[in-house]
Formats: sequence, structure tokens, C-alpha cells
Amino acid sequence: MQIMVGGEAGQGVESGGAGFAKALARGGLHVFGLPDFMSRIRGGHNFYLVRVSEEQVWAQEDGVQLLLAFNTEAVELHLDEVVPGGGIIHDTAIKVDAARLAERGVKDFELPLIKIAEETGGNKIMMNTAAMGATAGITGLDFERIADIIRTNFRRKGDKVVDSNLAVAKEAYDLAAERYAAGYEWTLAALPGAPQRMQINGNQAIAMGALAAGCRFISTYPMTPASTITEWLASHSAKFGVVQKQVEDETAALLMAIGAAHAGVRAMTATSGGGFCLMVEALGLAGMTETPVVIVDAMRGGPSTGLPTRTEQSDLEFALHASHGEFPRIVLAPGTVEQCFQAGFRAFNLAEKYQTPVIILTDLHLAFSTRTLDKEALDFASLQIDRGELIPWDAVNGQGIGYQRHRVT
Repeated sequence: MQIMVGGEAGQGVESGGAGFAKALARGGLHVFGLPDFMSRIRGGHNFYLVRVSEEQVWAQEDGVQLLLAFNTEAVELHLDEVVPGGGIIHDTAIKVDAARLAERGVKDFELPLIKIAEETGGNKIMMNTAAMGATAGITGLDFERIADIIRTNFRRKGDKVVDSNLAVAKEAYDLAAERYAAGYEWTLAALPGAPQRMQINGNQAIAMGALAAGCRFISTYPMTPASTITEWLASHSAKFGVVQKQVEDETAALLMAIGAAHAGVRAMTATSGGGFCLMVEALGLAGMTETPVVIVDAMRGGPSTGLPTRTEQSDLEFALHASHGEFPRIVLAPGTVEQCFQAGFRAFNLAEKYQTPVIILTDLHLAFSTRTLDKEALDFASLQIDRGELIPWDAVNGQGIGYQRHRVT
């Protein structure tokens, strides 16, 4: 089954979709979550697609069984994706073409979502909470799954906010179940006894692999879709002793990472194609000085500034040949979340063993799409750190065998 949440940036599309996906994952179901957003802070159409199954899933499918439309544009853009027998949940203020729905065999799940948010919760911003409650009600998902996520997401805002959102969700849940559940064929139910799973995307997996490898320095200039790598490491920096620097441009980002790596720290940077362009001269410096540094290029549509929030895989030749002159470099191209974790770890071993920069290529789809994984899918126990051939202590302690940092081996 696939559920799509669509609306304008700022309406809670991503938080609503991600929250519902988390509720399903905590219920033991397998989930694939795909966010899609425009390159704006506010305005423009966003959607969040959730695919759910009792079996493991790796990508989205064609067709949507349930569309949560937060505005009219979402209906216009995605109605043709709703399969016969599927339905559209929308507020009473959003008018849909009944004839067009009937022609396609799509059900109209009209509900007073904004009214419920205002009268029960005191704020229409809770409309997306009402929509999540309605979705659970129509599909028969146990309300406690939604309540659990509401408590998790709003706990830091205090009991009053938690209680208001719970009341809004329950009111919408009950009304939607009463009106529409009996006539809807797709249902959702938690799997009793299912193992607890992670819900993780490619960027988080790369960052986790880097941390497991002993990365303790990351310097970046924010650039979608790579930014969440440094955000993840920054959020764990205090616990694990990671130095995180947000610098003035991409050139400085790689130069700082080279400096840290030259001093013996496992260091990295992360950018997209346009930022990697600016790093090319510094990449040559790393090659010339045999500095083991890791660079993530999260590819996006190009050329130039390109399409920051669209996916493309066009940087392979560039990564292979960037910078003038010749020097070895290693390029890793993971294709799954599990491989992102492995690449994040292996990159540092390879960089230090061969004393050369290592580039990890990923793209927006892999970087941002979340999947549920069993805990054993990321095998920490088998990881072995390999720092390559180290200079003997006597060589740096002045005992006569000479400095051999760049000895040919």
C-alpha cells in the first residue's frame, strides 16, 4: 500500500508523512519513505510518499491507494496517481471534481480537518495532525500507534501541546472511521512480535559509517542534498567528540578537512556537484600531498546551480578525473542504505591504506529516502579499522632512521 501526503511547504507535509511512516515502522511493518520538495523555504508543492508492506521494500511503486491533500494543488497534481478504489482525504474547504473522481473510481473522504484542529486543539496548524488521525481511522490502524508518535514528537513542547494534538487526532480518527472505514478495502495493522527496526536514509547511514570508522572532523558548506550528513554528525558531536565546522565556502571546507587529515585525524567533507567543482584545486592538493581525506558528492541535477532538490547521477566522469595532473583516487558508489553505511566506513580505511582521497558518490533519492532495516543489517561487530602502514615511532623520535612519510611502498 502507498500513502501520499501533498501540500504546500510549511503545511507539515514532511513532518506528517515522516510521522505516519514512523508509526507504521514502530508497529512492525516495513516502510519506504520518499520526501519530495521544492528549493524554497515556503511555497511550492511538496509531497511525502509512504510505501508500507509486511515484506521488506526498497523503493516506491506506481499508484497511490490514499492521498492526503492539504491544498487544491495536491488534488490536481496527484489525482491521476490514485488507483481505482483508492481515496482522497481533504478538508471541506478543498473542493474536488466529483465527476472526475467517479470516472476514476476514487472515493471522496471529505472531513472538517481545519474545524477539528481549531475547535478541539485551538489552532488550525494542527490540521496535519487531524489528517494523520483520519488516515489511521480509515485504514483501521490502532490509534495508539498515532498517539505514540504524537507523544514522541511533541514531548519537548510540554504536556499541553501533547494533549491538544492527541485530542485532535482522536476526534479525526473516530469521525473518519465512522464515515469511511467500512467502504475502504486497504487496511493497516501492526504485526505482533515484529522486531524493533531502524528507519534510516542514505545520508544518515554514510554519517553513521563514518562515525564508526573513527571520523572525528567534518567541515562543510551546506549544500542540498549533502547537508544532512553534517547535520547528523553535528547532532552526535558532543557524545562522540566530533569537531564539526560550517565554513564560508566549499573550497575552505575541503582545505580544512585536508588540514585535519594531515594532522592525523580521520576527516571528511560533504557537498554536491556544484560544491565539488569548487573543491577541485584542493583535491589536487590532497593528491599531491598524499593526504587521506574523504569527500561525499551527493549528486543533483545540473549543470551549474542545477536542480537542488531533484535527483541525477551525472558526476561519475567528473569524480574520476577532477583536478589537473594524475594521481590516484578511489570512488565508491553505494546503491542501498546498507551500502551507504559500508561506504562511509570503508572510505576511511581505503584513504589511509592507500594515502589518497576517497570520493563517495550518492544522489538525492538515496540520500533522503528512508527505509526500515533490521538492527543486524548494519554489522558493527565485523568492522575493523585499518590505518595502513604507519611511520615507526623511532622515525619521529629522532633516532636516526629518517622521516619516511612519503616513502614509496
